[in-house]
Amino acid sequence: AGHMSLAELTLEPVHRRPELLDACADLINDQWPRSRTSRLHSLGQSSDAFPLCLMLLSPHPTLEAAPVVVGHARLSRVLNQPQSLLVETVVVARALRGRGFGRRLMEGLEVFARARGFRKLHLTTHDQVHFYTHLGYQLGEPVQGLVFTSRRLPATLLNAFPTAPSPRPPRKAPNLTAQAAPRGPKGPPLPPPPPLPECLTISPPVPSGPPSKSLLETQYQNVRGRPIFWMEKDI
Repeated sequence: AGHMSLAELTLEPVHRRPELLDACADLINDQWPRSRTSRLHSLGQSSDAFPLCLMLLSPHPTLEAAPVVVGHARLSRVLNQPQSLLVETVVVARALRGRGFGRRLMEGLEVFARARGFRKLHLTTHDQVHFYTHLGYQLGEPVQGLVFTSRRLPATLLNAFPTAPSPRPPRKAPNLTAQAAPRGPKGPPLPPPPPLPECLTISPPVPSGPPSKSLLETQYQNVRGRPIFWMEKDI
């Protein structure tokens, strides 16, 4: 590891290097301990359709040995923003930190995303604001990542809608009101989803108008109450 060169690093999807799954799981669990089975399951969800787990790899001095997993990051599609990706689980091997690998990982993500037509990256951080600021990120608004729907959307859902005209005709005003009565809990949620996204997109800018900086620092918190900084970068 002492002779590791930034120039030799490559960025590869974990699902194309299944033999490195265990090493990648160990790398992430060293930073965020979790059930190994659960971690391997999450990495196993990686696909070209997103979410997609990328590994920063360094070739081993000997050809027979496997590459060293230097870093990892997960990319997910963003709800209602087809040209954006959400970057999560960014980590560099503990023994290799402070040597430029984190910067190289993030720069590689930009190249990877841009080559696939994406134009913006989003991420959250607790304590690495300065690191990401140096990479060109700015404070931004929260976004919602799409986790398990991406692979099924094009095949199952999009094909199901056009080939299922029968459910649509019954959806008339009288039928909807009739169904709304017996389906107390299920009826009301169906109409709200369209308005809800609009309300969500409108409400954050309203409070963040007058004191934007102070709100950005305190408005978002995780489950444990730690401040979360949402950041974004045009690529």
